[in-house]
Amino acid sequence: MAQQPTPPDVDQVIRRSRIALVKHLSVRLAVGIALVAVPFVLRLAGAPVSLFTVLPVVPGLFVLLFLYLRIPLGRRLKVSEKVLRTYPLEYRTRLVRKRSQRQLLGNVHTIKLSVRGQHGARIMRAVHTSSTRRWPEGAEGNGAWFAGDPAYGGVLIVPSTGDMFLLQPAPWEQLAGERAEASQDRREKAEGAGISQRLEKESNRMAGLGN
Repeated sequence: MAQQPTPPDVDQVIRRSRIALVKHLSVRLAVGIALVAVPFVLRLAGAPVSLFTVLPVVPGLFVLLFLYLRIPLGRRLKVSEKVLRTYPLEYRTRLVRKRSQRQLLGNVHTIKLSVRGQHGARIMRAVHTSSTRRWPEGAEGNGAWFAGDPAYGGVLIVPSTGDMFLLQPAPWEQLAGERAEASQDRREKAEGAGISQRLEKESNRMAGLGN
């Protein structure tokens, strides 16, 4: 068995994810504003008003609309931070991605995080905390760090890249019985970490619209 890597610096992982999220939103905000501003800039420059001068407004408004829809996704990072402050990191030796779906508010990855030689690992729904759509290169098949409770969800950190994902059981309803029978300590920890309730509905098929 490969040697367990050094646990990641939680503060550094959170900081990196926060910077990536801010950058993601800022770039799209700048693009949207620039596109909407094109007709006004051209008008000030003396260009006549025409279909071609106002056309950039349409994609600009769409960019700003999708940005508005994605802003609440910052909650993923907030919950992930609470999870990492509540639960210890545990190393899982095998990360398998079963599929990925491109959705309006970000890619949803279905994964299984397990210890080699052990059975019973949960199928989890994973979403990137910094809103990026990419899957970390080289993550699949290797180990990863997990913090949380498999019946409620938690956080996945990829050692090689520092990518962080918010996890919850897929489907959520399948483990309702286990959560109902969980000890008071487990319920209180999950509630304190912000994962006692389903955070996002199962994704629909509105793929390709988001940016």
